[in-house]
Amino acid sequence: MIGVGSVAEHKSGPAFLQAAGGMLAAVASRRADQARDYATRHGVPMVFSTPEALIASDRVDAVYIATPPSSHARYALAAARAGKPCCIEKPMTVHLEDAIEVCQAFEAADLPLFVSYYRRSLPRFRAVAEAIERGDIGDIESVAWTLTRVGATPVAGENWRVHPDEAPGGIFEDLACHGLDLFDQFFGPVTEVEGSTLTYRDAPVPERVEAHWRHGAAIDGHGLWDFAATRRSDEVTIRGHRGRLRFAMFDDHPIEVIPDDGDASQLRIDNPVPIQLPHVIALNRALNHGAPHPSTGRSALRTQRISDRILRGPDARRVSATTIGSPAD
Repeated sequence: MIGVGSVAEHKSGPAFLQAAGGMLAAVASRRADQARDYATRHGVPMVFSTPEALIASDRVDAVYIATPPSSHARYALAAARAGKPCCIEKPMTVHLEDAIEVCQAFEAADLPLFVSYYRRSLPRFRAVAEAIERGDIGDIESVAWTLTRVGATPVAGENWRVHPDEAPGGIFEDLACHGLDLFDQFFGPVTEVEGSTLTYRDAPVPERVEAHWRHGAAIDGHGLWDFAATRRSDEVTIRGHRGRLRFAMFDDHPIEVIPDDGDASQLRIDNPVPIQLPHVIALNRALNHGAPHPSTGRSALRTQRISDRILRGPDARRVSATTIGSPAD
């Protein structure tokens, strides 16, 4: 594992330590003292002074990259050259061109490549997928997601999520990709997309993003993500011709099934602890037995193309709202 920050501390590292079929054999970080501290606290047997040394070691079979996004491509390409399967934290890279290069490198080397879109493996969202597949709300017509946070975008600090060199799209790039990737799993690839971004203050990255897209020829999508809003919300609504499914992407709300001609019902499925455990179990099965994994480099590349188009494509536009008053809800 390269990187020992928050995601490695709470979500992925504990999952690699617990999941059957593999072991967290080594860690490395840009700061060797942090890697040593992590290894001591979690019982990881090996610490490498540099990420490059970890990748090159013949005692490491596969590599997981949990650093900020600007280094993802560099370490992933090194893993491909070393002949080692790799899992990359999302987003896969900062720039779409780098994500394409990474996918091509692993395909050329005939090596597995995964990305940590772990919601694809969570029981909560598998239940949503099963409801769609059963036709609980009929043929799907649309999906809409609104995610707002109050003052989530600081104008300064070391958080990579608001640093233009790490995440030019701001917190959108950290959070929205989870949902866009999940919708790809539910409904298939996006065929059309357009988006716009907006800043309210002197933030170095966008604070509000809106997008419209289409899956195939029949399912319309709409998203609104506002990280300088006046209230918090997280609501996904999937509309079918016989009813609706409603759930939260991040917040702890039950899944609601709301038929047009019957009583609504709720299903509560708690997330596992650590939350990446099902994702890592599936990784170990894929590497040990060749089992399919729901989040591959190719599926993640589709998500990155959509995010890139929303933020930087020819239909995207960026405006400033520094003079128009308070942020909208």
